[in-house]
Amino acid sequence: MSNELQNIKNRFGIIGNFPVLNRALEKAIQVAPTDISVLVIGESGVGKEFIPKIIHSESKRKHQPYIVVNCGAIPEGTIDSELFGHEKGAFTGATTTRKGYFEVADGGTIFLDEVGELPLQTQVRLLRVLESGEFMKVGSSQVQKTDVRIVAATNVNMMKAIQDGRFREDLYYRLNTVQIDMPPLRERKGDIHLLFRKFAIDFAEKYRMPELELEPSAVHYIENYTFPGNIRQLRNLVEQMTVVERNRQISVGKLSEYIPMDAHLPMVVNSSNSQKQNDFNSEREIMYKILFDMRNDINDLKSLTSELIKNKNTGDLSIQEKNLINRIYTPDNQQAVNSNSLLYFENNNSVQTPTIISNPDESYEDIEDIEIEENKPESLSLQNNEKDLIIKALEKHKGRRNRAADELGISQRTLYRKIKQYNLED
Repeated sequence: MSNELQNIKNRFGIIGNFPVLNRALEKAIQVAPTDISVLVIGESGVGKEFIPKIIHSESKRKHQPYIVVNCGAIPEGTIDSELFGHEKGAFTGATTTRKGYFEVADGGTIFLDEVGELPLQTQVRLLRVLESGEFMKVGSSQVQKTDVRIVAATNVNMMKAIQDGRFREDLYYRLNTVQIDMPPLRERKGDIHLLFRKFAIDFAEKYRMPELELEPSAVHYIENYTFPGNIRQLRNLVEQMTVVERNRQISVGKLSEYIPMDAHLPMVVNSSNSQKQNDFNSEREIMYKILFDMRNDINDLKSLTSELIKNKNTGDLSIQEKNLINRIYTPDNQQAVNSNSLLYFENNNSVQTPTIISNPDESYEDIEDIEIEENKPESLSLQNNEKDLIIKALEKHKGRRNRAADELGISQRTLYRKIKQYNLED
């Protein structure tokens, strides 16, 4: 490692010897004497903010202003005014003329953090500054000149943002004259314990407490954790443990209470795709419910038939068996089965609507020949069964669709669509 690189690390408190990290710092040192624009790429929390500081401090502009602008934190309606200034009366509330960052930082460096969040209208203005050094205040027609070095950073996938129309391609290539990639912490396993010790010393001094130390097993654990929040997450972890933990020797068990190995960040998905997926899942749940009900009915029928054959000498049905027949085969439970009746199938090769006969002794042979085919239920139409379930749910809750949707286990939006599909609106 060169002395210049080590001096930079010492000056800015950068810990680590990972080759990709060293390469990023070396590129920053190399481009610093020039005026070319730089784009820093990396996940949130990896320390992208150190690169523009190094570039500015090693450049001929180091005695001029250095301004940091968080593009994602400024409201869209005011960001043009913040960057380029405005004239008095340019908009409601503009009671005085105001200088923007590009005018204030003339001769110096501007760091545009989260540049991928810039509105498209502002991107056009920024492109003009990069190409000609010219800009106009909001509400003004006078062109002004500025000499500013721009370093930008983002954690956004810029190529995808360009494809989605959220970022201008020409601006991307103007910013990305030199690209510097900052590695995530999970790729710097050898640096994680070094960073932990650095933060432990800093916070022990800040809070005047003994510093934390990791047991060997805890070191192995923390080096294999993914750290979705990168260095920022590690720093917050050490600060929290410094204040909370009484025992300064941290075991793997104690460490796992703060960062479970299976912890992960929530996935961000497109809201429309998420709704479509929810609708699909709801419909699938209805289908499963119908199929499971069919299967249970068939299994119950097989069990009932087996009991009837076994007890053919008595011909009597238990209350449970009569209720089972009524539940499966009697429409709306209007047809009763009495103790002198017995189930008889008109077609022995499939499950048919039963006929109730009064003399069980005449039908034992027929019952013995019954063969239930589980793959031939009375109706396998998912559409018809789905429609019936929706009708019954609406009748049960007297047309209250929100309660019917809860009963069916689907969203109200899905229920409204199904009602319209099956013409049930009346």
